[in-house]
Amino acid sequence: MFGRKIEMKTDAQIRTMRAAGLITARALAAAREAAVPGATTAQVDAAAAAVIEQAGATPNFLGYSGFPAVSCISVNDEAVHGIPGDRVLAAGDLVTVDCGCIVDGWHSDSALTFPVGGEAAAAAADVRLSRVTERALWAGIAAFATASRVGEIGEAIDDFVSAEAPDLGILEDYVGHGIGSAMHQAPDVLNYRSQHAGARIKPGLCLAIEPMLVTGGIGTHVLDDGWTVVTDDGGRAAQWEHTVARHAGGIWVLTAPDGGAAELARFGVQPVPLED
Repeated sequence: MFGRKIEMKTDAQIRTMRAAGLITARALAAAREAAVPGATTAQVDAAAAAVIEQAGATPNFLGYSGFPAVSCISVNDEAVHGIPGDRVLAAGDLVTVDCGCIVDGWHSDSALTFPVGGEAAAAAADVRLSRVTERALWAGIAAFATASRVGEIGEAIDDFVSAEAPDLGILEDYVGHGIGSAMHQAPDVLNYRSQHAGARIKPGLCLAIEPMLVTGGIGTHVLDDGWTVVTDDGGRAAQWEHTVARHAGGIWVLTAPDGGAAELARFGVQPVPLED
């Protein structure tokens, strides 16, 4: 997406994206609650779908390039784009749910990773993987608050992972993106250091920031379903994602119920909501 025109949002459009973001947050919470031992991934998807439908929003994953579900549900060595179906979840499975919705033409996108049955049922390495990935996300979001170029977000994520968990790998084939009147827009948001400074950051820029970390090598391949991406070596994968806006007053995490206040406080950053 380098070189493509970047869509800047007005404050009113960002507020509409916030409405979509809160619905997505509730959908993810419902999916997480439904992901109990013995549930199928289709049942987890249905829980997210019900929240979006009841809110009067439109799921943006369903039908996207032919994707057949409301959410991507990826389990264990599935890194991203897992298709919900009849797979039965077991205690200790590491599950990522990624979904979004549209309100009045404006999109949201968010993801979280968690162990089925809670952390007590999971391998310590899986718990660590998810926690580091989540913290890396917030390091990237905090960088967005003051960055002048999008590449600084990837630098912050890379630096955090290198310092906290250098044994973990950062996937390079799948990155974050701009978001707004479409789910995927320019610019690309890399999760690692590169030679690209990236686009200039200006008020009105909205990004989906989404680091994906793995316990083994960063090589992946797509299964025969044409969607599900798995690690080549069977290593576990985690993904955390938020939709974030940068406006004239600061940043606002549109898919976090508190706007990002609790997590950003660790970095000395205060999110700034846009009042109606």
